[in-house]
Amino acid sequence: MGRDWFIIENIETVDSPSIALYLENLKHNVSEMITLIDGDTDRLMPHIKTNKMPKVMQVMLESGISNFKASTIAEAEIAAESGAKSVLIAHQLVGPKVERFLNLINHFPNTMFSTILDNEDSAELLNQKALEQELSVAVYIDINNGMNRSGIAIGPGLDELMAYLKICKGLVFKGLHAYDGHLRDSEFTVRNQKIEAGVKDVDIYFEALKESYPYAELICGGTPSFTSHLQNEKRITSPGTCVLWDWGYGEKLTEQNFKYAALLVTRIISKPTEGIITVDLGHKSLAAENPINKRVKFLNLEDYELLSQSEEHGVIQVKDWDNYKVGDVLYGIPYHICPTINLHDEVSIIENGMKTDTWAITARKRKLTF
Repeated sequence: MGRDWFIIENIETVDSPSIALYLENLKHNVSEMITLIDGDTDRLMPHIKTNKMPKVMQVMLESGISNFKASTIAEAEIAAESGAKSVLIAHQLVGPKVERFLNLINHFPNTMFSTILDNEDSAELLNQKALEQELSVAVYIDINNGMNRSGIAIGPGLDELMAYLKICKGLVFKGLHAYDGHLRDSEFTVRNQKIEAGVKDVDIYFEALKESYPYAELICGGTPSFTSHLQNEKRITSPGTCVLWDWGYGEKLTEQNFKYAALLVTRIISKPTEGIITVDLGHKSLAAENPINKRVKFLNLEDYELLSQSEEHGVIQVKDWDNYKVGDVLYGIPYHICPTINLHDEVSIIENGMKTDTWAITARKRKLTF
């Protein structure tokens, strides 16, 4: 029997708790994204909030992907540093972030930055600041098409915002942005129907806009809706989690053929009582926003239950307690990789079963240079 794909031969070089990034699987996932979109990388705008790593950016750029989406100024900065052609900060800018965003534009002239708006007050502030610096800032209107988290609904308010943008001389309208991350049904046909129903009015509004703005773009969705939006050639897609993949989406999005590229490495640190092992995987190293039974799935552990987590400890009930000893290594798939990545400073790069390098998770910091 061959070695399990996730086993790291030189595991003594990998500290715990930590994240191991399997380079072959990462490259597969990037290639799979491109294959699904029929090679049209202009229709790919991967969200880098999942990985936050310049080295992962380089893998995507070398594959022909040049346009990206970000949530933070720091994420946008590493994209520009890596050579991104364009970066959309899909998070409405407030407070000091407006000035920081304009500083990015001034510092990276070879990257086209843009952001989203959903109200006149934000448009007025951004326009004022842009005019003060003699800049033209690209903006997309964020559409609320059902998630009710951000954006403006299709209707009179949107018409008024569009009219207001026409008098904002420091802003350049680029198109619409619609995120439907709330639609995650496991059955693809059901999910697809809901996604298309949710975007129907957006499509109609967008088509009408094209008469006045022929170069306008429509940016849609994330990883759950990627396989829906890619079927419409007029939409730009924004998958992100699929670059690393996780247990949550692997369980739900069965039509997507991505591989687990990032695993948690943890070690048994105690056997405090019969039937119980304790690992060094607390909620400071594993995203804890989900119930305890939906946080991590161990690949080399059977008949177990994660009972509890504290800051630095994970307590697990096991059946074959005598088979485990302190120091044993466990490999786990996080249920949600995006916030888990954000808890770590670096990843161990695994190639052909060996750790070969370490990559920094640079943009886990909220502020880098700007």
